[in-house]
Amino acid sequence: MVDWWTIALYLVLVFCGWVSVCGASYDYGEPNFLDFSSRAGRQLMWIGCSLGLGFILLMLEDRLYDTYAYLIYGILLLLLFGTIFNPHEIKGSRSWIVMGPVSLQPAEFAKFATALALSKFMGEYTFSMSRYRHMLMCLALFLVPMVLIVCQKETGSALVYLSFFLVLYREGMTGSILFAGICMVIYFIVGIRFSADLMPDGSTSWGEFSVLALILLFSAALVDAYCRNRQAVRHLLVTGGGLMLLSLLFSLYVIPFDVTVVQAGVCIVMALYLVYLFLRERLVNYLYIVLFAIGSVGFFQSADYVFNEVLEPHQQIRIKVLLGMEDDPTGAGYNVNQSKIAIGSGGFLGKGFLNGTQTKLKYVPEQETDFIFCTVGEEHGFVGASVVICLFAVLILRLLVLAERQSTRFGRVYGYSVLSIFFFHLFVNVGMVLGITPVIGIPLPFFSYGGSSLWGFTILLFVFLRIDAGRES
Repeated sequence: MVDWWTIALYLVLVFCGWVSVCGASYDYGEPNFLDFSSRAGRQLMWIGCSLGLGFILLMLEDRLYDTYAYLIYGILLLLLFGTIFNPHEIKGSRSWIVMGPVSLQPAEFAKFATALALSKFMGEYTFSMSRYRHMLMCLALFLVPMVLIVCQKETGSALVYLSFFLVLYREGMTGSILFAGICMVIYFIVGIRFSADLMPDGSTSWGEFSVLALILLFSAALVDAYCRNRQAVRHLLVTGGGLMLLSLLFSLYVIPFDVTVVQAGVCIVMALYLVYLFLRERLVNYLYIVLFAIGSVGFFQSADYVFNEVLEPHQQIRIKVLLGMEDDPTGAGYNVNQSKIAIGSGGFLGKGFLNGTQTKLKYVPEQETDFIFCTVGEEHGFVGASVVICLFAVLILRLLVLAERQSTRFGRVYGYSVLSIFFFHLFVNVGMVLGITPVIGIPLPFFSYGGSSLWGFTILLFVFLRIDAGRES
């Protein structure tokens, strides 16, 4: 039986999204929201198409999604690859296929295709997360479309695919991999944010010193958690940390020099010590920790290259503004500053529908798409914004319940893929509007203007509802 509660939530969110598009795109003197030449009218047309699409998906046999998962995935990969060579460039991105008046973004539809392929592979009887071959195949299934989307210069949409790590974690991926991913984020943020700041000795970078110290600390924590060798932990912290501290004091009060040279040496000695412990105790976890330490150093050393050579200039500026490295209220930080002003001006109850001054005067760029949430905050205030977030939270919790009640791993994995994608979009989109996450340009589900986004999320959700409806058949 179809879960009508989820469909009801979908309809409420879609309606609220259309109201928000009406408010964000409204110009004084043009109140006709049903005119298909206006953005509100076109969004209403796409909503009608989405409802029809959802109905068709619910009518299909649920086994079709399992049977043709790889075929759908392959077709979307070909579309993503072909889009790289697309001559049409929109706002610096080649992620759109333009067919006359219609523009489609394959990256939005690739999410459900990737979720299907991942579910199909992980649903096989012989699948085991403990097998490295299976683990690598899972990673390849969502990293390949991610790379193709990056090649389209659409980094924001590509980052959404990182949400599949939550699915892998639910299905048995060791927590150490998730921990390593969090560490990489910390290394990148700390290393970039404080790379240009020098310690009092005038020779050592705060960023590099902090990251190398964290690598030692995290490695010691892993030894304690996975090897249960408290003596080794003491050796690492006391000896390694003591050498770092003595080197820093020597640089401060005797002869200034780059303390990170000594830290690099400490990391090398730490790796050799862990290899020695492996040979003595025959515990393979020591080698994994060595790989973690070496990988951490390698990642940190490449972080500067990634930031300066891989990321686009506008992406670098956004990260610098977010981390407080630059203050650019009229440039890269303009969108966020204006969205904060719009949300703040809404107060507790808001200014009312179509009464928002910041949005009506178009002070907020992309206010109908990526920054649609600021319209909610300005027109409906704290109460309206809280209601929208609560609706999304209820939807995600409902998806969690549906995912856990699936009778097959295929259905459970797909369900967790759907809720992970929705959660990532919600967290990042609302976060970037409030200035707590980088501006990476991803839509708010069911709210942001655009047919590709709305259809993509509709397909993602209704395929799962059909799989859930047939779980007992």
